[in-house]
Amino acid sequence: MTAYFEGTLRHFTMPIDLHGTPFQLRVWNALRAIPYGETRTYSEIAEIIGNRRAIRAVGAANGANPVPILIPCHRVIGKDGSWGGYAGGLDMKKALLKREGACAGGVE
Repeated sequence: MTAYFEGTLRHFTMPIDLHGTPFQLRVWNALRAIPYGETRTYSEIAEIIGNRRAIRAVGAANGANPVPILIPCHRVIGKDGSWGGYAGGLDMKKALLKREGACAGGVE
């Protein structure tokens, strides 16, 4: 985590033993594929996992993420560019995205 916060680690490769529903696991795996410094929308994640109508369920899976940052749910934003939610609070989400050079809602 220190390397991540220092900006020298951009992708976690350690194995993570995740426990969740099959749907949650699909969402979390899709989140792990979002590159550092980029964002995806809830609807894009729903499309990626093959269930484009499951936008709210994607948000719920994000909220149930057991290892934020390792599974970068902070990189998921609203279709309109809004921040969406984050279990660690929106200030933390904004700080993480800013650290990574990503922005949302026109705010850097």
